[in-house]
Amino acid sequence: MRQLLINIKQLYQVEFPTDVTKAIVGKSMATIPYISDAWLVVQDGLIHSFGVMDALPGLVADEVIDATGRIVLPAFVDSHTHLVFAAPRDGEFVDRIKGLSYEEIARRGGGILNSARMLNAMSEEELYDQSLARLHRVMEQGTGAIEIKSGYGLCLEGELKMLRVIRRLRENAPIPVKASFLAAHAYPVEYKQDKDGYIKLIIDEMLPRVAGEGLADYMDVFCEEGFFGVDETARLLDAGWKYGLKPKIHANQLHHSGGVQVGVQHNALSVDHLECVAEAEIESLKGSNTMPVLLPGAAFFLGIQYQPARRIIDAGLPVCLASDYNPGSCPSGNMQLLLSIACTQLKMTPEEAINAVTVNAAVALELQDTIGSIRVGKKASLIITKPISSLAYIPYDYGNNNVERLLI
Repeated sequence: MRQLLINIKQLYQVEFPTDVTKAIVGKSMATIPYISDAWLVVQDGLIHSFGVMDALPGLVADEVIDATGRIVLPAFVDSHTHLVFAAPRDGEFVDRIKGLSYEEIARRGGGILNSARMLNAMSEEELYDQSLARLHRVMEQGTGAIEIKSGYGLCLEGELKMLRVIRRLRENAPIPVKASFLAAHAYPVEYKQDKDGYIKLIIDEMLPRVAGEGLADYMDVFCEEGFFGVDETARLLDAGWKYGLKPKIHANQLHHSGGVQVGVQHNALSVDHLECVAEAEIESLKGSNTMPVLLPGAAFFLGIQYQPARRIIDAGLPVCLASDYNPGSCPSGNMQLLLSIACTQLKMTPEEAINAVTVNAAVALELQDTIGSIRVGKKASLIITKPISSLAYIPYDYGNNNVERLLI
């Protein structure tokens, strides 16, 4: 099957054979390589060739797509989601409007514990059907690869149920799906007075089953005051490494929790959230291979401080953006809306934001060799926009879907 795209207004994030895809850092995030008035050939799902229209060779194609007035760029990579959940938590949304904080709601048995109760009462089949519908919805908005976490089971069978659903999504979806094991998301009610007992349950019973059935790519921990402290996080990450599960952790959402430092010390693939970042966290990240992943959609929805994206970028570090799609603190997986929030609230330029959800996001999921940029031999995971004036129009036109077609 050969597809030929012609008259592309701009073809963004192009790479050439001598390029090596790696994280884009610091000042380099402000630019994206592109070709104007371009063509591109997809052969059997892979990028075959591309160039300028004036040099278009004679080609026969099964499908010709006229992209006049349209921009083509890599599909968005969403490296942090909780897309598998049982039900929304709109009641807590109202509680926050009335003045309760996220932490107060959690202490009252809401938040993650609320999602766990609903998930454990739902059948695996219904959970899968709901999750598949959500996955299709975010694909319509431009997501071409995604990570999904467990963490709403908080017991052996509940966590396995979630991870089996994620595996079915991976098997049936046309896009890459990565799975993170996040039983250390919160302490279940029955372990509130026996935190060590729950950690032992994760290490001694859950991890062997998860790893034995090949259900997860990564090990995640919510390292935060009132949840899992630094020592507990370190113990869990060490256990995950023994089963080959790389760390990819929640860090510094509500406090300077030490999560960034413990993540770096354990060679975490990424540390995610980072609302609370100062010089100590930045110094820890320098010289590491750990990707800072910012989740401004959650900060927006919770009404808390935003991540200091400018400070992180100006320190010469990379930045990745992800949706944090979940029922409590960010009930949206719309990556275009995420770009708008990043530009208006984090003061990232459109180019920085696009780099953060393409190349850098692919690095955060170890997918940089196959997706995230446009290079011969990579998978054709592409967005064809509607006719738009510029790349900046995508975050400018907030709340609207400028994806005409997701080409997978």
